[in-house]
Amino acid sequence: MDRAFFSAALHPLIRYGAAALICLCAGAASAETFVVGPKAPALTLGEALAKAKDGDTIAVMEGEYDGQVGVVTQNKLTIQGVGKRPVLRAGGKHAEGKAILVVRGGEVLVDNIEFRGARVPDGNGAGIRFESGKLTVRSCAFHDNEKGLLTGNDAGSELTVVDSQFGSAPQSRGLLPHLLYVGRIAKLSLTGSRFHEGYEGHLVKSRAKESNIAYNMILDGPGGEASYEIDLPNGGLARIVGNVVGQSAGTQNRVLIAYGAEGNAWPESSLVVAHNTLLNAGVVPGWFVRVWDDRLPKEAQVQVLNNVGAGLGIYSLGDAAVFEGNGRTLGRWLRGPSVLDFALPADSRLKGTAVDPRKAGGQDLSPTAEFASPIGVRALQPPVRWSPGAFQ
Repeated sequence: MDRAFFSAALHPLIRYGAAALICLCAGAASAETFVVGPKAPALTLGEALAKAKDGDTIAVMEGEYDGQVGVVTQNKLTIQGVGKRPVLRAGGKHAEGKAILVVRGGEVLVDNIEFRGARVPDGNGAGIRFESGKLTVRSCAFHDNEKGLLTGNDAGSELTVVDSQFGSAPQSRGLLPHLLYVGRIAKLSLTGSRFHEGYEGHLVKSRAKESNIAYNMILDGPGGEASYEIDLPNGGLARIVGNVVGQSAGTQNRVLIAYGAEGNAWPESSLVVAHNTLLNAGVVPGWFVRVWDDRLPKEAQVQVLNNVGAGLGIYSLGDAAVFEGNGRTLGRWLRGPSVLDFALPADSRLKGTAVDPRKAGGQDLSPTAEFASPIGVRALQPPVRWSPGAFQ
């Protein structure tokens, strides 16, 4: 790359902050940074992916990019948006008929990138299609995609999603545009993220062997028409802690959290639903949590502990479930629903009524953080007396 242009391209890095510059340039002796810019003579995303080797970084400068798609096959790679989050618009293009970005590598980090408008012939166009390896998605956004982020079924793969946003599902009937759809991989970890404005599909669907869903706002919102908010159709080891999970009045299905609807697929299955705030905005009762225990192994354990059910709803858990410390209220009796503040007010009758989550069935189910609007988490110090719900 031309030296003068490279210097000019790095100028926004300097504006973004010295920390970003140091981070991207560290280890320059053994790894390279390839700069992608919205205008020539900068590299395109495809060109940068073709040049990058294991351990390199692709720095995507702020701007909007139409039709730039690609495939990651490196064993280790970072794709880093610099400055204001760059937007990758599909613009009718796709990689391998699958996605804006296909990840089929080793350890891959995608940070501070927006993926928008993915469409493919089979209707499963994703912002990211993750097929194998270990992928971390941090501070990213997925809007108006047939599938926001879609994985394959590689049994050894692991997906971590942190501080990211998923929304604006395309309103095409029969498409089932799940915002996050995780196949039969080893592990999903989802924290600090926001889901909203689904349509017919689910907000979060995971078939993973292990699903850890903690401290997110999975709230369809007034304009949403999603089905399930969280769907775990094949059981597995699932831990749902400290989330706001909310269904809109226009939902396509009355279940907020579904577990085991399509039958067991793993040697072990257990479900923990603890310290969540569960909201039904409709006038028709829904299921806050529904477990298809007849489709799961007899030894599958279900614990539903210290949740707040706001609005009309029931729990369908099976005979062997542990159910304690849960409270009920109305959405309007939370502190500030109109500004996405779903904490209990100080004078709520539910304050201090939870059971101690540190001594629940021989394990510690206490939350260690809370969702911090608009995106992210904040650390939580254990209170003197625990309250049900996602906020202390």
